[in-house]
Amino acid sequence: MKRIAIDMDEVIADTLNTHVEWYNRDYQDELTLAELHGRSLLDARPNAREAIESYYAREDFFRQIKVMPHSQQVLQELSQHYAIYITTAAMEVPASFRAKYEWLLEHFDFLDEMNFVFCGDKSIIRADYMVDDNVKQLQAFQGKGVLFTAPRNVHETRYVRVDNWLEARDWFMAELERADERMENAREEGQSANQTPCSTASISVEESAT
Repeated sequence: MKRIAIDMDEVIADTLNTHVEWYNRDYQDELTLAELHGRSLLDARPNAREAIESYYAREDFFRQIKVMPHSQQVLQELSQHYAIYITTAAMEVPASFRAKYEWLLEHFDFLDEMNFVFCGDKSIIRADYMVDDNVKQLQAFQGKGVLFTAPRNVHETRYVRVDNWLEARDWFMAELERADERMENAREEGQSANQTPCSTASISVEESAT
């Protein structure tokens, strides 16, 4: 069974939407997701760095992040065909450890908690696929990277891209079909290589008789 490593923030956890909502609420701003097309929250509000980054130190923020649409049902379906690992660069935000763990237990209780990986540099991850919104993490990954669309990565063109979890499901299920086809083709080629043409065999017998 092949392995899929799946990021949390902006992949199964709708962190950006939650971040924008909390920031607008607490600082009376009207920031929209449209303003983040091709850039980060800090790029859009460079003078609000302290306010924006303050949420990274709050456990309650990470505990209350919304779930990305369709991620639960799709991961439950994919877990029947793939080994699913949740891999999050939590070392970058130490305050998120416990909250992220509890969040996963609440929203993805069908996954094995022994497959929750809290790390920093994801180059240590050994899997066949990685779904991530962060190009930096995909660049370090040794398997096949799948880019999950987020406002900041909309201009990236180097990776397979999925815009949502329904697209991700279709891509991974198609990948299973492609793998089956490759195996079938290899099996047929192997059988052909092991078969001796009758005409060749007859010639060999005749030559031996003379």
